Amino acid sequence: MTDSSPVAPLAPVLVIGANGYLGSHVTRQLVSEGRDVRVMVRKGANTIGIDDLEVTRYLGDIWDDDVLREAMTGCEVVYYCVVDTRGWLRDPAPLFRTNVEGTRNVLDIAVEPEVATGLKKFVFTSSYVTVGRQRGRVATEADVIVDRGLTPYVRSRVQAENLVLQYARDRGLPAVAMCVSTTYGGRDWGRTPHGAIIAGAAFGKLPFVMSGIELEAVGIEDAARALILAAEKGRAGERYLISERMISNAEVVRIAAEAAGVPAPTKKIPLALSYAMAGLGSAKARLTGTDERLSLGSLRLMRAEAPVDCEKAKRELGWQPRPVEESIRDAAQFWVGLRGAKKARTS
Repeated sequence: MTDSSPVAPLAPVLVIGANGYLGSHVTRQLVSEGRDVRVMVRKGANTIGIDDLEVTRYLGDIWDDDVLREAMTGCEVVYYCVVDTRGWLRDPAPLFRTNVEGTRNVLDIAVEPEVATGLKKFVFTSSYVTVGRQRGRVATEADVIVDRGLTPYVRSRVQAENLVLQYARDRGLPAVAMCVSTTYGGRDWGRTPHGAIIAGAAFGKLPFVMSGIELEAVGIEDAARALILAAEKGRAGERYLISERMISNAEVVRIAAEAAGVPAPTKKIPLALSYAMAGLGSAKARLTGTDERLSLGSLRLMRAEAPVDCEKAKRELGWQPRPVEESIRDAAQFWVGLRGAKKARTS
């Protein structure tokens, strides 16, 4: 005799920052799994990455308490994908306002009784820059970063993650921190800085490649999958490194150009010249009051590299990422396809 009783519907889940690069991919995967998905996005935000999805929208930002409360109440999981990544800002105040104080405001709502009652997991998008890394050794989640000489961007990410883990420890929030590395892949509608490099390579418009730059990297779809697995299997109060491997900037450009069928740039800028250019960028920022993307601070961030070990995520979450090369090819093909579609519309 079979049980014909109806299956109770799954509780809703919420993605805060669903219009962003990672948030949109998390949303897409949740919808494809048949979940009842709520999204929270700012009024006027570019939502092209999720416009084709059946979701319940809540309009507001991370300071709108009433909207946050309404969106979170009754949710089983909250995926928090909001971050200000503009590490090149001359005035770092916006970084701390969004990444630290904005996170604190959301956490305060998450621990309110009417929200906390049904909340099984709060999945926080952190960064691998919060892990203490030293050249010559492999870092794990157990490596604590020393708050000495950190750039404002890194300091804001460290403070935000510490805040989340403090709420897990002291206030019972079932939170996990996902330390995601540099993400590559398709559907990069907002043209992230790393996506712009791939677009330049795919279009054959990069005049040179910066030597001596290596970054931990992961495919965007694999990063999104890790967040969803963390909601199911992650241990509250823990952090998980989400990265596939370290890859050089030159290799990223080569793979992207090859996937697009164009020659890769052959000219390489030595590291010393990169530092000189970054120094000029910092000087220009001071003299003109502008924000320069290439500065000593941003180059320091790119250079502060050492490999990380993601075995904890594989072991505890069952996470199995694809080789990041595949995601770089996906990214190049996305940009080529987008340009082709634009040309077709114009003609």
